[in-house]
Amino acid sequence: MEKKKVVVAFSGGLDTSYTVMYLAKEKGYEVHAVCANTGGFSPEQLKTNEENAYKLGATKYVTIDVTREYYSKSLKYMVYGNVLRNGTYPISVSSERIFQGIAIARYAREIGASAIAHGSTGAGNDQVRFDMTFLVMCPDMEIITLTRDSNLSRKEEVDYLNANGFHADFTKLKYSYNVGLWGTSICGGEILDSTQGLPESAYLKQVEKQGSETLALGFEKGELCSVNGVHYDDKIEAIQAVEKIGAAYGIGRDMHVGDTIIGIKGRVGFEAAAPILIIAAHRFLEKYTLSKWQQYWKDQVGTWYGMFLHESQYLEPVMRDIEAMLESSQRNVTGTATLELRPYSYSTIGVDSPNDLVKNKLGEYGEGAKGWTSDEAKGFIKLMSTPLRAYYLNHKDELI
Repeated sequence: MEKKKVVVAFSGGLDTSYTVMYLAKEKGYEVHAVCANTGGFSPEQLKTNEENAYKLGATKYVTIDVTREYYSKSLKYMVYGNVLRNGTYPISVSSERIFQGIAIARYAREIGASAIAHGSTGAGNDQVRFDMTFLVMCPDMEIITLTRDSNLSRKEEVDYLNANGFHADFTKLKYSYNVGLWGTSICGGEILDSTQGLPESAYLKQVEKQGSETLALGFEKGELCSVNGVHYDDKIEAIQAVEKIGAAYGIGRDMHVGDTIIGIKGRVGFEAAAPILIIAAHRFLEKYTLSKWQQYWKDQVGTWYGMFLHESQYLEPVMRDIEAMLESSQRNVTGTATLELRPYSYSTIGVDSPNDLVKNKLGEYGEGAKGWTSDEAKGFIKLMSTPLRAYYLNHKDELI
């Protein structure tokens, strides 16, 4: 009798390792362990994942690299929208999980799987992101979540793996990390105590530079295209170049507190030099190149785009409409923004753009008017004040 196929979203961590072994050994599934890489796994980690998957009993292991799809279908728009959740967090893990889920669902359909499994617990956002993606893309497949359904402890999972001959080191560390192209999230330790912040030792990338240096980021229609004068056709390499420069100063570290999808508040630490610097430079360039109302409405739409990504609504059709608006808004966002970097901080310096609206033939702010006369300025101001003058003529008692 042919075994039923199950696709396991495999990260190589404890929960997904347990899931692979249990489904293969106890349930008799033909297990396909799939690692969807959105830029957070090194070649060495992927090789270890493959070796461990087969040791755990997987029939087949596959790595699916969706880094470029992740950029072109999400990160690009997050930069266009200057997306920072609550003005702080670059939505690193939230957006990654969506594209990992989509890649795994596609693979499950291709091989005709009868079930998909993931290692999420019942206490976080990832269970929602994976389940919703699978329910939409693979509506006829069973979703298996052993850790969530049995409320398994780390000790129970480790004991099971050890008893069955798999002795990887899953010692509980003080912190847990999720490393990706768009930043690293940090959970555990002092984060669980609202009165404390993270110590220097909690961060994976340490401060290596003192003093200061300038960073020039070039954009073409809103997309990062150059770093310090070096042109990049590959946007992934451009992001990695910014990360390397900024991380050496400890830039992009912060603590995010926000509302989770499941209703409770959550706290997470992160280090994300590239997103913070790229978004800062992009926003700075937009101030010079967009109209007042383009900036205003794009900010509103960008906030919604980030919220929908976080809330696992990437597949909602309105997201394609929002992306179209964001892309249209970038048609004149071309030029170079220069930042000054120093340990733990940065500041904006200047912009060089062919579409610089500060440079115009009508006037220089605070210096001289060329597009109107003194009398025209007085008339404009008088008309602007008309509604207020009309109101306070009838309500003199309300004047301060």
